[in-house]
Amino acid sequence: VQLQAFGGGLVQAGGSLRLSCAASGRTFSSDHMGWFRQAPGKEREFVAAIRGSGFSPYYADSVKGRFTISRDNAKNTVYLQMNSLKPEDTAVYYCAAAANWGAMTRGRPYDMDYWGKGTQVTVSS
Repeated sequence: VQLQAFGGGLVQAGGSLRLSCAASGRTFSSDHMGWFRQAPGKEREFVAAIRGSGFSPYYADSVKGRFTISRDNAKNTVYLQMNSLKPEDTAVYYCAAAANWGAMTRGRPYDMDYWGKGTQVTVSS
C-alpha cells in the first residue's frame, strides 16, 4: 500500500491544522490507520489510531482532548484534526497502516506494516 501524508505547515500556538493521508494499493478498510510523529533528536512516537471500520479512536495521552483522528473509507483517506496546538507538537508527522489492531495500539513504529512520507508541522510560540 502507498500512503501520502499532507496538510502540514506553520501555525501559531493555540491554532489548528488538519492533516490528511491518502492511501492506495489495497482495500483501505482492511487496514487500521495511525499517526506518528518525530521531533528533531527524538524517537518516532505514537499519536493516534483508528480501526479500519472507523470506530475506536485511540490517542496518546499527550494529544488526548486536542487531536481527533477520523477516516473516510470511500475516499481512502485518514485525517488528523489538531487543535490547541503547542510548540511541543512540532514534528514531522507520519501516517502508518497495520493489519493488527493490537500492533497499532501498542504504538511501536516497528510494528507498522506500511509508512507514508511525513509532513512537517511547526508550531510557533
